[in-house]
Amino acid sequence: MTSGLAQGTQTGFGDGAVDPEAPVEVTAETLSVDQDGGTAVFRGDVMIAQGELRLSAPEVRVVYGEAGDSIRRLEASGGVLLVSGEDAAEAQRADYDVENGRIVMSGNVLLTQGRATVASERMEVTLETGRAELAGRVRTVLRPQGQAQ
Repeated sequence: MTSGLAQGTQTGFGDGAVDPEAPVEVTAETLSVDQDGGTAVFRGDVMIAQGELRLSAPEVRVVYGEAGDSIRRLEASGGVLLVSGEDAAEAQRADYDVENGRIVMSGNVLLTQGRATVASERMEVTLETGRAELAGRVRTVLRPQGQAQ
């Protein structure tokens, strides 16, 4: 068994078919809205769905656009799970820039793709392409071809 350690690496995440323009559905136990600040905070078993993308966390703060009719950002915290297709990632927090279709996960990131796992401190996913970049003490286990996993 070989252990691979590096400062950064790139991989895929999901199938690259997430449409940042698709509606965002949110379910939670509670909702607090700050009209003046243009934010809303969902708490308690928060589940967010956008097309094939699923994000769950104990708390998610939504930042609306200036007119209040669009979502600019989703800030999830308290332990986050992000799922797209067969891929899943866990982290302490995730910031989803909806306008640019980019998610940054940070704090003990663990990416699982089938039987492969990669750990790091930070992962940035570009949803349109499905490209993920991991950085901050990246660790994975590489197995020679033919070796049982």
